[in-house]
Amino acid sequence: MNIQELAVLLNATIAQEGEDMTMPVSCGYVCDLLSWVLAHGQKGMAWTTVQTHVNVVAIAVLMEMACVILSEGNQLDMASLAKAREEKLAVLVTAKTSYEVCGLMMRAGIAPPQA
Repeated sequence: MNIQELAVLLNATIAQEGEDMTMPVSCGYVCDLLSWVLAHGQKGMAWTTVQTHVNVVAIAVLMEMACVILSEGNQLDMASLAKAREEKLAVLVTAKTSYEVCGLMMRAGIAPPQA
């Protein structure tokens, strides 16, 4: 599944398009503790969070994630959105809870990250 297909699956708005919306999603993850995500993030990951500040963008870019999914309708603040645009990071926004997002990703065949 790629980022564009994931957006459709989650009924998500694309708050910021990534450089390549056809990039495959290699795995899914949910966590709001940024240091934990920094320790466990992986290339190609779709990361679900309610966090909306610029450090979310920084971690996603550093870990070469496919996209960030903001759950429960959360939106990036202006500085974070500008940084996501600059970094060409895909950011999806959905009204679904993080729990729902993970369930949908699992049913669609998006696996958890490999250790």
